[in-house]
Amino acid sequence: MKEGDMLKIQVPGSTANLGPGFDSVGLALNRYLTLTVKLAEKWTFKPVSEEVADIPEGQNNLIYKVASQLAEQYGVALPPCHVEVSSEIPMTRGLGSSAAAVAAGIELCNRIAQLNLSDEEKVHFASKIEGHPDNASASIVGGLIIGFLTEDRTYYVKTNKIDVDIIAVIPPYYLYTKDSRGALPDSFPFQQSVKASAVSNVLVGSLLNNNWELAGKMMDMDIFHQPYRESLVPELKKVREIGKENGAYGTALSGAGPTILCFAPKGLRHSLRPRLKEAFPHCEVTQLEVDVDGMKSWFTHIESFA
Repeated sequence: MKEGDMLKIQVPGSTANLGPGFDSVGLALNRYLTLTVKLAEKWTFKPVSEEVADIPEGQNNLIYKVASQLAEQYGVALPPCHVEVSSEIPMTRGLGSSAAAVAAGIELCNRIAQLNLSDEEKVHFASKIEGHPDNASASIVGGLIIGFLTEDRTYYVKTNKIDVDIIAVIPPYYLYTKDSRGALPDSFPFQQSVKASAVSNVLVGSLLNNNWELAGKMMDMDIFHQPYRESLVPELKKVREIGKENGAYGTALSGAGPTILCFAPKGLRHSLRPRLKEAFPHCEVTQLEVDVDGMKSWFTHIESFA
């Protein structure tokens, strides 16, 4: 990166789990985190949208921490930058806000230090920071991702065959991942683990075959996490009921919650969304689309904005 350059980074949000695909299935969504980066005398992060109004503005910002960690791993120095941060992704609502920030930090380092990282390298670094591959992988490469993290590599499969309407019910309250994970059991009995794994396997098979009717049934049969988190998200049970009554394929808690997603046949949003808005006036009820391209970044010369 040289004087006069402006770097833009755009990262989609994501949902994870899709019911029984716990910590392994992610889907990129069209809510975006955007960075505008210019060289400066010191590192600063300036929030320019309401969703990120409270982010740290110095080197304790998560985006900087990730970029710095990656730079240290590759033995490169990062020139200080002024970064404007804008986001459409609601914080701590289960739509991948932290994973998007991690991905943005990776791309920030990758572009200004000219690392030329592959998608596989970005996905693995992000997955190790997150502790699971679903959200970050989807944000980086887009589409529907099924992933598995090991110490040396993140294995993943991507598909863009996603013919479905997605209606999100976004409650107004925060649900922190640590609190949501605290509701989960420490272990499963063997037979329960076999059953939970089988449900997840059928979910993955149906997703790869674009069979959302079957996928929806598996979402409702999840025993990995949703039954334990239902008490933390009182809207979940009723959203599922309304979805079933109105023809949705299935309903899933998005990530750790509290956002809830209804997956429905194409066109059903026109009737399902108004019913959900009526039932949940305190929530944002909106249609979301799948982002199949993933994270993007590009340089522009600052003079072109004069």
